[in-house]
Parts: sequence; structure tokens; C-alpha cells
Amino acid sequence: MNFNKLKFGDTVGIIGGGQLGKMMAQSAQKMGFKVICLDPNPDSPCRPLANTFIVANYDDEHALQELGEKSDVITYEFENISATQLEHLTQQYNIPQGYQAIQLLQDRLTEKQTLEQAGSKIVPFLSVQHEDDLNQAIHQLGYPFIIKTRFGGYDGKGQILVKDETFIEEAKELITHQECVAERYLDIDKEVSLTVTIGNHNQITYFPLQENEHRNQILFKTIVPARSDKEREAREEVNKIIEKVHFVGTFTVEFFIDKANHLFVNEIAPRPHNSGHYSIEACDYSQFDTHILAVTGQALPHSIEILKPAVMMNLLGRDLDLLEEEFGNHPEWHVHIYGKPERKPDRKMGHMTILTNDVNATEDEMLKQFEGRE
Repeated sequence: MNFNKLKFGDTVGIIGGGQLGKMMAQSAQKMGFKVICLDPNPDSPCRPLANTFIVANYDDEHALQELGEKSDVITYEFENISATQLEHLTQQYNIPQGYQAIQLLQDRLTEKQTLEQAGSKIVPFLSVQHEDDLNQAIHQLGYPFIIKTRFGGYDGKGQILVKDETFIEEAKELITHQECVAERYLDIDKEVSLTVTIGNHNQITYFPLQENEHRNQILFKTIVPARSDKEREAREEVNKIIEKVHFVGTFTVEFFIDKANHLFVNEIAPRPHNSGHYSIEACDYSQFDTHILAVTGQALPHSIEILKPAVMMNLLGRDLDLLEEEFGNHPEWHVHIYGKPERKPDRKMGHMTILTNDVNATEDEMLKQFEGRE
């Protein structure tokens, strides 16, 4: 794999202007690139940073053509964009990431099947299109199991934990609107993720294994390095996936570790990921730095050095309500506010990272700060 190397002053086009687009833009601009962003929201976080901003829907063909014509390379900040339109763009413009990963991973069933073909360790799953399939899931997977929509859904949306027969009617209602995937519920001990960047000439850079905690299906905190012995095994699983799926730039693989200390691949995000935000302060390169280096054809660092262990906390709207007056009293909190105009209780409004020599003590201290979240 070898692709165009951008020069100072060239333009990076970003599809999507949310917080990930904003942080991509910050990395791109510090490296001397201009940024053009396309997003339907005129008040999106990336707008104040972008040299040029196109207000348009993600499926607006004319706007996407304009983005292509004005960009020297195009990347994207999220996977819920049209794979078909992205494929058409790749035929005309410089999009090193291609469309294949988006096409595979925006469909949960195809993602599971691809992981299975790659030889990855995954939990048993079934396609669920009809009521008979739901009965088969009950028979093969047993209670409890999780049912998820094939398309869309994030932060826990579009999924149901079917604990017993009392949840079947809710599950039936979900499958009447969209095809689903059912997967066996794991007795989870820990959630971890591995962020990886693939660049020019197939360079691969791994970030340290990240330990995550979710609350209400939304990432609550990340601790790095993970308190786990699974880093080597996680890298082995990622290497299997790389053989099967075309990646360029930064992506993240999420894993479950069960009570028996077995590692399972959960899902893949084909772009920078919430659990990698700590890298902005805690590593010598952030996940956004390596992403921009990769898509602009630059050399990647051989390895990522973690400068200090870190605890990263997501900041939802309710957390800003709880902690806003405290931020100025804690210079050790590296606070990032994304600039979203409307504050909602469960909306990701920012994050903060605390560098520490004792992640356990810092974790305890931060949990006390967030006691009013629930």
C-alpha cells in the first residue's frame, strides 16, 4: 500500500463535523494542513476550526463532489455514511481508507460474519429477521441474550437485553422494524479496547491496551494502561482482522473479557474512538495525530510511548451541570469541551484526562466527583 503524500498547505477533507472531526482538524492544522469539513449542522464542533465548511447532508452528492474537488485527501469521522457514495468518491478522489471497512462494519451482521471468517474469538450469534429466528435464538443462545439492530444504533441505542420471556414482546417489536442480530450475553469481568493506526507502506502503530467502563451503554471512563494481561492477545486478534479488512488510519477494536479471563472481540470502529481520547495528553502521539499522518501519506512512529498513566472521564451534559464550577479549581484536569450548542443530560459534551502515578487512587477520587451523575 502506497498513496499520495501531502505537502504543507494541502487540504484535508473531513466528512462529519462532530467532536472527532474537530480533534482531527486540530491535529491536521498543527501539521500545516488546511481543513474542509462537511456536516449538516451549521453549529457543529468542527465549524470554528475549519478553513472551509460545507453545510450539507452526508448523502448530498453535489456537496460531496464539492468536498472532493476542494480536498487533497478525504477522511471521515464516523461510519454511518453511505458506503455506496463513498465508493463513488474513491473512484475520483484520494480516499486512502476506501469504502470497504464502512461497507462491512456499518452492518452488524456482516461485521460478525467477517470476524468469524477472520478466525476472531467472538460470542455465538444469529441473524434475526422473523419471529421464528427469535425462537431459534432462545433455543441456541439461551437466556439472557442481546438483540441488536443490524444498522444504525450507537451508545446502546437499537439494542435490548432479553433477560427472560418477559422481554420477548419488546424484542418482537424491534425486529418488526429492522433486521437484527442476536448474540449470547457474556458474564463480563472487564471491557478493553485497542486503538491501532495503519499507514503508508503498511506501517502499523499500536496504542496501549485501554480499559473501559460503560454506564447506560455510554463510555464512562477509560484507564490506561489497562489493568489486564490481555494486550498481546488483543494484538493477535487485531492482526487477524487486518488480514481480512482494509484499514488506513486510526481504528479501534473493542473486546470483552469474561469472568474466566477469556477475550472476545465485540466490535470495530473504523475511525478514532472515544476510548482513545486520553492519548492527546498521555502519549507522545495522539490517535488523531497518527490518523492524520496515515491518511496524508506520512511515516508513522514505530511505537507509541505512554508518557504517564491516565484516567479519562467522559463528560455528558449532566456532568457539566455537576462539575462546571469545579473545573477552574483543578488544573490537573485536562478538560476538553467540544462546543456543542445544546446541552442534554446524556449527550457527550466533552471529556477530561488526568495523568497520574496511581490510577487506582485517581479512579477513586474521580468516582467521588461523579457521584451525582446517576
